[in-house]
Amino acid sequence: MSLSRRALMGASGLAVLPGIWAPTPAEAQAERVIRYGISMADIPQTTGQPDRGAGAYQFTGHSIYDPLIAWEMDVADRPGKLVPGLATSWETDPADRKKWVLRLRTGVTFHDGSAFDADAVIWNFEKVMNPQAPHFDQRQAAQVRPRLPSLASWRKVDATTVELTTKSVDSLFPYQLLWFLVSSPAQYEKVGRSWERFAMEPSGTGPFRLARLVPRERAELVKNTAYWHPNRVPKVDRVVLVCAPDAVTRTNALLSGQVDMIETPALDMVPQLQRAGMRLVENVTPHVWNYHLSLLDGSPWRDLRLRRAANLAINRADIVQLLNGLAKPAEGVVDRSSPWFGNPSFQVKYDPNEARRLIREAGFSPQNPLRTRFIVATGGSGQMLSMPMNEYIQQAWREVGIAVEFQPVELEVLYTAWRNGAAHESMRGITANNVAYVTSDPLYALVRFFHSNQIAPTGVNWSHYRDADTDALIDQAMQSFDSAEQDRLMARVHERVVDQALLVFVVHDTNPHVLGRNVRGYVQAQHWFQDLTTLS
Repeated sequence: MSLSRRALMGASGLAVLPGIWAPTPAEAQAERVIRYGISMADIPQTTGQPDRGAGAYQFTGHSIYDPLIAWEMDVADRPGKLVPGLATSWETDPADRKKWVLRLRTGVTFHDGSAFDADAVIWNFEKVMNPQAPHFDQRQAAQVRPRLPSLASWRKVDATTVELTTKSVDSLFPYQLLWFLVSSPAQYEKVGRSWERFAMEPSGTGPFRLARLVPRERAELVKNTAYWHPNRVPKVDRVVLVCAPDAVTRTNALLSGQVDMIETPALDMVPQLQRAGMRLVENVTPHVWNYHLSLLDGSPWRDLRLRRAANLAINRADIVQLLNGLAKPAEGVVDRSSPWFGNPSFQVKYDPNEARRLIREAGFSPQNPLRTRFIVATGGSGQMLSMPMNEYIQQAWREVGIAVEFQPVELEVLYTAWRNGAAHESMRGITANNVAYVTSDPLYALVRFFHSNQIAPTGVNWSHYRDADTDALIDQAMQSFDSAEQDRLMARVHERVVDQALLVFVVHDTNPHVLGRNVRGYVQAQHWFQDLTTLS
């Protein structure tokens, strides 16, 4: 099969982005400003829990807010690790391993000047976990509740200590707290107990404050000079996030000087960018671009032969070439270098003849193809390359006897469908989704997708996969506080996932960014979490 990048990507885009922040001469002299062209059609939520996926946390998450437990984001040559955030320590109660005691950082204030303390933490848990709380916000809850599947209860011990209780013993629970961000109760009161008004005047404890928000155009983040973490005080005065969902438009904006850096460029324009003196930055990213297949009664993907055939029909080397080398073939949920990869017996590779044999055995062929429909994203962080890959794979599958119709939707619509699960009425006729998955830890790579107690809408086991042996392995890992034992058990889980071909594994992307000649200091972590304070 031959299909060029140019044919798939197209080459047109608007030459000028709306709403670009243009400084006056006085402002330009007074401030150090980075204008960042992002791949999103709208600025993610600014109220505390960003929407639009994991990639949004760098924009309005870890910029304006802080988590209790943080991820190390200032290293590029190795995976990060858990580090203290607004909590300086966390440990289980030896008498009851379901109870976690977190000691809170003292001397921290929100942007509005109010104090961060245990009351603020409890207020924030109520905000997203308790629908009866007067300040409960369904929009924020929709983003973070699926990320806290183990949390059962929370209470204040004293002004600097909180206790969190999990539904069962869960040694991996600290990874869930990476996604829980803390906003200001005092500011919520000040703006009249309105989350809509809070969105325009948010207050967190993070390294940036929001100076201006223009929905669907831009957000202006200014340096928080009083930030509590000396190593994360921003090196620039202002970061302007500019919505530029079209890759060609985004790339032209960088070439013309309208922005200073961008997320994923238009692939065919990378040589032009490099000739212009721009710097391409990419890194190993724990992230897999895949199709998550429905296993409900009536889904064709209940047939293992078809699931394996869908994997074998894809030439991943061609896709990497299509993406100008900005990806790596996926052989499973995680990369082969991961301690959780294991030794699967099914090899995810390109074997179209075997794919055709399996499809014929299942009762289909190119002349009598399996006809089905997938829901996919039109763009967004983590999904920027979706449409060219979808079109390429659609053609590859057609050649072996799988005729897939794609239903493209805006990214947040896709995330809503993903959280609802394959059995939701809105998914009638849909047999797979195309959310790209963060795989940075055992919870995010495996537990949330393949344990039966994570079946949507409780968690994001979208497919409704149920397997007692897989559940037992995950349960053992969650009850162990020995990291080597956790790795061994998770490798066995991953072997089962690959051998059963529960996803169609396509590529691990490298999260490419392009920096203009005036941008220095950017550290690209091996994660979807990125730190804008490293920009200079």
